[in-house]
Amino acid sequence: MTLPLRPDLIGIEPYGAPQLDVPVPLNTNENPYPPPEQVVADIAASVARAAAGVNRYPDRDFVGLRTELAGYLAVESGADELRAENIWAANGSNEVMLHLLQAYGGPGRTVLSFAPTYSMYPEYARDTFTTYVAGTRTPDFRLGAGHALEQIAKVRPAVVLIASPNNPTGTAMDIETISAIAAGTTDTGPDGAASLVVIDEAYAEFRREGTASALSIRPGHPHLVVARTMSKAFALAGARVGYLAGAADLVDALRVVRLPYHLSAITQAVARTALTHAPVLQEGVAALRAARDECVAWLRAQGFTVADSDANFVLFGTFTDRHRIWQGLVDRGVLIRETGPAGYLRVSIGTEADMAAFRGALKEVTGR
Repeated sequence: MTLPLRPDLIGIEPYGAPQLDVPVPLNTNENPYPPPEQVVADIAASVARAAAGVNRYPDRDFVGLRTELAGYLAVESGADELRAENIWAANGSNEVMLHLLQAYGGPGRTVLSFAPTYSMYPEYARDTFTTYVAGTRTPDFRLGAGHALEQIAKVRPAVVLIASPNNPTGTAMDIETISAIAAGTTDTGPDGAASLVVIDEAYAEFRREGTASALSIRPGHPHLVVARTMSKAFALAGARVGYLAGAADLVDALRVVRLPYHLSAITQAVARTALTHAPVLQEGVAALRAARDECVAWLRAQGFTVADSDANFVLFGTFTDRHRIWQGLVDRGVLIRETGPAGYLRVSIGTEADMAAFRGALKEVTGR
């Protein structure tokens, strides 16, 4: 007996980075610093309070969390015009992106992104029956406004997905480029509508000094959305909380396509407690930025090609057989990611001890 699996899913492997039990895991861009004990205690207390009422459905519009996320963004990026009605949240930024394509993609519509970029983007498109088109970047992984707009004009996408900082390259876009793309997409979508421009800022808190967030120009562009996550800078990868800032009518559209009560009472409690401890949870961000810059400098000193990074990871190469290098590192207890353009590898930034182990293992494997 066979089951009627969708033909486009036959033979497809599920997404996922290798989960191996190694001493030094540096492959999924996690924050290596766990929450402090007091934060853990406060989260546990808030979860206990929420658990006392789990016989009832949670606030399906999670107004308290949305209000507090708007407050966080006002402090972090100066986006003080944001209110709860401008914020949406879901189980990780993956679900936020899925909601966006459920509402603005679909059969007969196209989503455009620019490779190399986040490997889940084509899967969001597939799962919403949206055609995915992979545009191109320059050889140094940059994306200029003219180059982007030329491709947008040809494709006429309903949605444009741009990660900044980009994953897996770590490169960020300057605010002038984002502004030019937003200004040039007011009539490039289906039937002369605007293209929805989504700036995926999952790694925004790690960007270098002077690299502005797209939140700073969002009020002037109602078709511009900025997506964020609490997985990285907040060290909450296991909590699964992502969110976005956008126009109120866009947020209302996402309320239509979400599943009922999609954000549990437990998730809301964890996220709201974490937000009250934002400065403490992000104390490690500055150290990770410094360690990233040190990693870039060290890799270049060894003769590797390294992409400029505004994230908590570094893409480097090139290797004629990158899998051999990856496996050699695993054999020495260091797990990094075999991803991105051919010949490149990506390493997440870990603790000082993690990075020392990575450097030692890489020198052994490459003989440099």
